[in-house]
Amino acid sequence: MQREVQEKPRYAVVAAVQLPNVSDVEFEASLTELRELAKTLGITVVHTFIQKRSGFDTNGYLGVGKRQEIHEYVNAASAHEIDAILVDHEISPSQARNLEVEVGCEVMDRTMVILEIFHRNARSRAARAQVEIARLGYMAPRLREAAKLAGPQGRQRSGTGGRGAGESHTELDRRKVRDRIAELQEEIDAMEVERKTQRARRQGRQSLAGVALVGYTNAGKSTLMRALTGSEVLVANKLFATLDTTVRVLYPESVPRVLVSDTVGFIKNLPHGLVASFKSTLDEALDAELLLHVIDASDPGFQRQLEVTDHVLEEIGADVLPRLRVFNKIDHVGDADAQAECEAALRAQYPDCVVMSARRPDDVAKLRQKIVTFFQRDLVAAELFLPWSAQQWRKDIYANCEVLEERAEDEGAFFHVRGERDTLENLREQFEQVR
Repeated sequence: MQREVQEKPRYAVVAAVQLPNVSDVEFEASLTELRELAKTLGITVVHTFIQKRSGFDTNGYLGVGKRQEIHEYVNAASAHEIDAILVDHEISPSQARNLEVEVGCEVMDRTMVILEIFHRNARSRAARAQVEIARLGYMAPRLREAAKLAGPQGRQRSGTGGRGAGESHTELDRRKVRDRIAELQEEIDAMEVERKTQRARRQGRQSLAGVALVGYTNAGKSTLMRALTGSEVLVANKLFATLDTTVRVLYPESVPRVLVSDTVGFIKNLPHGLVASFKSTLDEALDAELLLHVIDASDPGFQRQLEVTDHVLEEIGADVLPRLRVFNKIDHVGDADAQAECEAALRAQYPDCVVMSARRPDDVAKLRQKIVTFFQRDLVAAELFLPWSAQQWRKDIYANCEVLEERAEDEGAFFHVRGERDTLENLREQFEQVR
């Protein structure tokens, strides 16, 4: 009989420095986000240490007194064994090493936490390669500090076993990292060529329009994706639950046929290496004709999340695309009166926005109609005649056009349709050839 293996609970403390230019609201929002990131990793935060300083301590991030306070807490006899200290900033390798030595347990800065989540959640070959590049780029400058902790084996040795004369283990590791990054980048470039070919082939088969869901992680993009397309995509109340781009057809299907893609979520202080590494994932946003910027209406700090998304979209050059702001999770705001008040405030500030809940079918239907209307703005009306001898083309009319009226006459059927100008001309030419 096999026993079910349960993962050992992991506990951590959070340590953060509040700088003078950071407000209490922004600081607390950042700490809350770090706790949610820890939760995604299966880590329970049991205590938070805060210090207000004019700047980070160059030796150990926190001041000497605060480091001693954390040391005493971590090493005190308590119910929980502290596995790590989570630092709410990206700190230097030497700061991390000194803090780890003084406190006596592993130190994970904000960037390392995010990288670990990405590493666990990446599923596709492309996502795994992109995450590995980001992790290697993060670890490369930390190899020297790791060697100091490791002791004499990190020091310089004579040239043996593939090392050049006088080349240290650290230098050798760095060279391996550079070679591995170059190898992974070649794989990603090859996959990118293949992805573009597949997309061109898919779009060439029939007229397709593209919508990309963008926004802060955990804003409800996957739930909305599921509601708009009827697909069984993963929905979880965790940050970065999904990393790989998912593409599905808007359901019920429309004319033109609309593809909806869900992109990786954004977050404050997203490591720059990850923005670069996930460029191919975010390229779905660049390829789209319309962006649905999904925002959590129930989050008091949604304005900051909105700014983060705007900044990342600007970084990848997607800020020029048409955008529809979708304030999701309005049902989480409170009772009906609270929801009405919140919706009125949002519409006053963002007149063209959509306020909704992805769990309400009526709200989803209204959003779908807005999407369809956007893509039908350039459609033209026309009349097509299809002889009775060519009724095999009938399915093409319904697949590529919106049929407003159909009437039968002696020689064939007349269709009053709306569609893209090029599509209508191609259909008319085909029908002329069979008359």
